[in-house]
Amino acid sequence: MAKPLDHYSSDVAPRPATLGILTALFLASATLGAQTPAVQPAQPDQPQVTFRAGVEAVSISASVRTNDGKVVKDLKRTDFEVLDSGQPVTIRDFHAGEAAISLAILLDISGSMAVGGNMDRARAAIGMVTMSLRDGEDEATLFTFDSSLRQVFEYTSDLSTVHRLNLAGKPWGVTSLFDAIGDSARSVAKRSNRHRALLVITDGIDTNSRLTAAQVSAIASSIDVPVYLLVVVNPADHPGGEFEALAPADKQAEQASLVDLARWTGGDTMFASVPSHTSIAVQSLMAELRHQYLITFEPGERPGWHPLEVRTRKRNLVVHARGGYMAAPRTGS
Repeated sequence: MAKPLDHYSSDVAPRPATLGILTALFLASATLGAQTPAVQPAQPDQPQVTFRAGVEAVSISASVRTNDGKVVKDLKRTDFEVLDSGQPVTIRDFHAGEAAISLAILLDISGSMAVGGNMDRARAAIGMVTMSLRDGEDEATLFTFDSSLRQVFEYTSDLSTVHRLNLAGKPWGVTSLFDAIGDSARSVAKRSNRHRALLVITDGIDTNSRLTAAQVSAIASSIDVPVYLLVVVNPADHPGGEFEALAPADKQAEQASLVDLARWTGGDTMFASVPSHTSIAVQSLMAELRHQYLITFEPGERPGWHPLEVRTRKRNLVVHARGGYMAAPRTGS
């Protein structure tokens, strides 16, 4: 039986992803109220990223919106407050303004995507995203996944490579969604651009992962990569054209865990059943990524998981930022 990736390629020869099934992911669920999640992700048993107290700085990528969803671009260092395990910390460094983007796109090509035209919606979304990137400035890579993860092409700022993609294959296989998110998030965490993210285009169904949403979220939070989820759904599951999740009962718990995953990493979740939904989602994503705030502070001395809360001193603003980090024991200087 042919491998499904044989039908999903670019003019550049695909290469298998070198990342093992292990870890992390990102994205905080958007805009519906509080500035911080009510529930924190589970602490990973074997954290992949740690900060030694008094040595490295913890970085936080934060985006801010008004209650009606508009991106806020003019905040200063003094407008932010950061709480580490409930205690305020001093912001050591602060960057604001537009910057180049490193974006990893993760496309679900599992068998469930063949249902109800979801693969066509996903292909259209990729086209909209790549047209929103700036050639020669931004960089992107494409991963595909079913039961395993593959990198179709490496990070490139030559966006003509992206535009030559051939995504005309037939979806096939089981879905290891959470595992794929973890591995691809780790790849974008290594990029040098300050503004970076993982965009996952999927129907939201996971059938084969070893990791749970909470485990992936905890690891992703520690590497500061926001995960943005674009969940493509059939219009029958999205009645009235409302830009919100209206999933069948048997899928609600699954998609709720994805929403939590995104929120814990500082990303967002959007659902799309028609082109207008996809266009709004892509515009929202790119506006948010262009105007991230980068905040750094010194990690706490207590080893282990440190929950984070990032908020603004101005009312009626919604902050998206990761939910915590791992601190290692202090070592000699």
